[in-house]
Amino acid sequence: QVQLVESGGGSVLAGGSLRLSCVASGSIARLNAMGWFRQAPGKEREVVAFIIDGGSANYADSVKGRFTISEDEDNAKNTVYLQMNSLKAEDTGVYYCYRDQWGSGRYWGQGTQVTVSS
Repeated sequence: QVQLVESGGGSVLAGGSLRLSCVASGSIARLNAMGWFRQAPGKEREVVAFIIDGGSANYADSVKGRFTISEDEDNAKNTVYLQMNSLKAEDTGVYYCYRDQWGSGRYWGQGTQVTVSS
């Protein structure tokens, strides 16, 4: 099993910033992709950003230019970050980290709440 632990959520005013972190531990295997989804109240879970191993970062149109996804600098590929700038009220929701591993599927974190007030 793989455990994903998110941190960094909180409450901010519109225009503010937050940095989310997600650390993977346990049965770490070859990485396919890591990224973030979010779910706003009453809405479907939607992709926010993801990195495919060896590839570029990908973003939802709604966050392009404001959010930046990155991996840990020591290339261990066990941690993924989401830097969120210029936050808007519509960014409010629970943010979930995920990790896709070759041969063992997708793992999810427990979620971290982000609340942006205007």
